[in-house]
Amino acid sequence: MRFANLVGPELHQLLKEDPDQVLELLEEIHDEDLADLIAQLPDDEAAEILARLPTEEAAPIFERLDDEKQVAIGTELGPESIAQIAVEMSSDERADLIKEVLSEEVGGQVLATLEQIDPQVAEDVEELAQWPERSAGSLMTTDYLSVTAMMSVSEVIQLIRKKGGEAETIYYVYALSPERRLDGIASVRDLLLADPRQKLAEILTSNVVTVPPEMDQEEVAKRLAKYDLGAIPVVDGKGTLRGVITVDDVIDVLTQEQTEDVQKLAGVEPLEAAYFQTTFWTFIRKRATWLIILFVEEFFTGSALRHYDDLLKAVAKLSYYVPLLLSAGGNSGAQSSSLIIRGLAVGEVKPTDWWRVAGRELGQGLVLGVILASVGAARVLMWGDGVRFAVVVGATLVGIVVMGCVVGSMLPLGLRRAGFDPATSSTPFIASLVDVLGIILYFNIARYLLAELIGSSTVSHP
Repeated sequence: MRFANLVGPELHQLLKEDPDQVLELLEEIHDEDLADLIAQLPDDEAAEILARLPTEEAAPIFERLDDEKQVAIGTELGPESIAQIAVEMSSDERADLIKEVLSEEVGGQVLATLEQIDPQVAEDVEELAQWPERSAGSLMTTDYLSVTAMMSVSEVIQLIRKKGGEAETIYYVYALSPERRLDGIASVRDLLLADPRQKLAEILTSNVVTVPPEMDQEEVAKRLAKYDLGAIPVVDGKGTLRGVITVDDVIDVLTQEQTEDVQKLAGVEPLEAAYFQTTFWTFIRKRATWLIILFVEEFFTGSALRHYDDLLKAVAKLSYYVPLLLSAGGNSGAQSSSLIIRGLAVGEVKPTDWWRVAGRELGQGLVLGVILASVGAARVLMWGDGVRFAVVVGATLVGIVVMGCVVGSMLPLGLRRAGFDPATSSTPFIASLVDVLGIILYFNIARYLLAELIGSSTVSHP
């Protein structure tokens, strides 16, 4: 059972009877649990609790709430109170709140209040808000520890103790020149293992892995994961340190990107909010578009079947195996598509590898097709439909599985090469495409191998 479900009723009652005891109840609760708890309260009660907390305690709770709840509580508290909380929030979360979550009018009022309370904070908001959404610049924070290379190790440690609470991460310190160019970094591990009298310059890592502020957030996540870093500096073309991206923000990015990919693979436009926070008609709009597209695409499957109507009338048994064959093609295509989309996402596969992918998928398709053909042919013989029918089904299975593997792997690569998201080649789309090709293959093989049974006069030539 969720913690919020256990404590929620008690907190609700305390707010009515003795609001002053609320702070005592919340003292030992983790910020994440508090955010879950407050998210389930009515907006006015949630706002009352945050208003009673010191701003430095309210900020980490408020920034963990979803966008919709932040807007609702912001309406209850008013721009001035929100500005007070925003001062204590991490710089990246604060910029997102003002520029993306709140309405333009309310966000402007909060920013104006910030300019009066703390001009430096307001300047940080403007700095971070200039970068495009989903870029490295939009993810970074300006709350980091900067030092100079000529400081001693002991001086740097003293600085961490003094100002570490203001930084989003203290695992690294960043040595900057007077022009704020990045000279190098040192980890806390490096500092603790070094002689306190050493100059920082002697232990700095100068070959630093960095990202430009314009880089896409997904590429940032890949780079941070590749080098196993806790944080990565954002450096512009002049070598100036603009901010730092921490691993917790990257985890959020990976979760968001994977959620979008899964939704696209299922033929659903990506959702902006959680399932229960998405309105009924938003679901209809997000799902209906792809359903209509895939439904219309299946018209071609029906057209292909109608094209071989005379063949079906001559040998009705051919229709029994259509679902069997199409499912094999769709499933093999879905497998290949999922493998390649995932490979593209993590950098294991590149669009230029298409020829290697095609070769591997062709080989796998042949082997898998033969395996399924053996099972399918055995089933035909068990039904007593004869050896020729077994050969038709077996040969079609080999062809349709090869087709599914190749189409399923090449389509995502083609989309990525064209600059589109490969996840849009959803498995239903690939299945529909393979259906049409599979029907054409099946009936042409049947027309050739069952010519004597069908009779040349009943064969419909495409």
